[in-house]
Amino acid sequence: MQLSNRFLTLVKQQLQSFSGVDSLDKLVVYIAQSSEGDAPSFTMLDQWPPDGGRLPEIADDPILRIPAPERHWFPLRHDDLLLGVLRAEQHRESEWSDHLDRRLQASASALAYSLGLELERSRLLDELHQQRQQMNLVVHQLRNPLAALRTYAQLLLRRLGPEHLQRPLVTGLLQEQAQLDRYITSLDLIGRENLPHSPEAPAPLLLPQVKSEGPGLTIEHLLQPLVERAAATAALQNRVWQTPDHWPAWTQEIRPDDDAVISEIVANLLENAFRYSPSGCPLGLILLERSILIWDGGPPIPEQEQKLIFRKGERGSSSKDQSGSGLGLALARHLAEERGGALVLSTHLNQFDPSLPSRGNAFLLSLPPSPTKAPEGLRKAN
Repeated sequence: MQLSNRFLTLVKQQLQSFSGVDSLDKLVVYIAQSSEGDAPSFTMLDQWPPDGGRLPEIADDPILRIPAPERHWFPLRHDDLLLGVLRAEQHRESEWSDHLDRRLQASASALAYSLGLELERSRLLDELHQQRQQMNLVVHQLRNPLAALRTYAQLLLRRLGPEHLQRPLVTGLLQEQAQLDRYITSLDLIGRENLPHSPEAPAPLLLPQVKSEGPGLTIEHLLQPLVERAAATAALQNRVWQTPDHWPAWTQEIRPDDDAVISEIVANLLENAFRYSPSGCPLGLILLERSILIWDGGPPIPEQEQKLIFRKGERGSSSKDQSGSGLGLALARHLAEERGGALVLSTHLNQFDPSLPSRGNAFLLSLPPSPTKAPEGLRKAN
């Protein structure tokens, strides 16, 4: 077992805490070690005083096998396991006091408990290493069928021709394949990068961000595949879907790479709209002034639940009978605020657009202006 520096420091501190006890001659901490097929042995970990010379191991010192009144042993026992032992020796002319015995017993208990934590830590690290190896293998294996899907879709696209009615479906397949490939790349980064962690974060958030390729990241670039996917889903479910009728200039501004999380927020909101609104009710996505509105014409979320659903682990009454963790909206709001935006719910839809139903559920994702400007040619085109 590989012991941590924290535990080794604790052992030194425990031993040094007895430096003022004049009657003590030496203190030694041993840990139990065992190899497959061999009897357990005790290996010296540390001793006090440190300048007393390296003492022989228990198995190599025949004197230790003979009971002696000046020598006491305190087992380091955690649950049913003997993890080590604390050896204490006094000067021959000294007598053991109950106070010293209790102190040594307390020190042995503290070391035993910490050594148990080290054992658990070592076990968890081994499991984590095995899981990472397994995940790396799965990621590697996933790339092959994904590459094959892309190849088949590209070949099919060539056969259909530029004017074929089914061409958008194959294009959608290629876009989804590209998104899956980005997820696979993100999974591959886990364990290879130090991920930022904020103590205020309600939960681990997203996969590591994959840097965008091409001229730059825009809201239109992020949302276009989601809009096309939603339109296809609505058609399959015989629903009315309202797609954006135009892409405002702000959706074509270059955004920072970290704003790629916007697609995750919108994807979650769209999934919720399809999952929790009744079959057949309309839904859609509207682009307002630096904000994105995802709406559905289902029964409004009750007023007493409208704040509750943004809390981690909480779910509305309409979703009680369906699977879910209650993290989606809490995560979406956290990510929106982290990017300088906001996410709010309204049940009065037609205040945003007179063509919408009067009642339903509308999630408004507001975004701050982009800190980077769009290329000159893009601004002129809009």
